Amino acid sequence: MNEGDAIPAVTLTASDGTLIDLPSVRPLVVYFYPKADTTGCTREAIDFGDLQPQFRAAGVEVIGVSKDTPAKLERFIAKHGLTVRLASDDGAACEAFGVWGEKKLYGRSYMGIERATFLFDAEGRLVQAWRKVKVPGHAEAVLAAARTVKAAG
Repeated sequence: MNEGDAIPAVTLTASDGTLIDLPSVRPLVVYFYPKADTTGCTREAIDFGDLQPQFRAAGVEVIGVSKDTPAKLERFIAKHGLTVRLASDDGAACEAFGVWGEKKLYGRSYMGIERATFLFDAEGRLVQAWRKVKVPGHAEAVLAAARTVKAAG
């Protein structure tokens, strides 16, 4: 994904089972995280959730995406009292955004989701991308950028 690219034409399944046609949601922050209910992913979801009122005030929707099932996402939301919207990906979004790839942990290689965030404007064009995200302070940095994006309408 490069600056100016359109939101990929993918459909996600929200935690409640409803379908989300990604290109129809804008302005939009979509953030990818490896796995629900792990330390970094929980912190990131809490951070984005805590800033939901400010994102809404800026007119920007936030959606967190992983390959977890909607049922697992619902348990994750309930366990931590999350307020950010979470969605499940069948792999199409990860491929379209280029966040699925080889990772290494403790000398072991495996395929997984790269923690990354993408900000799209009201026209559905990529304004900014954050790759290899470190969680502390990230949601605040995304909010600062989102405030510079014009709302739809």
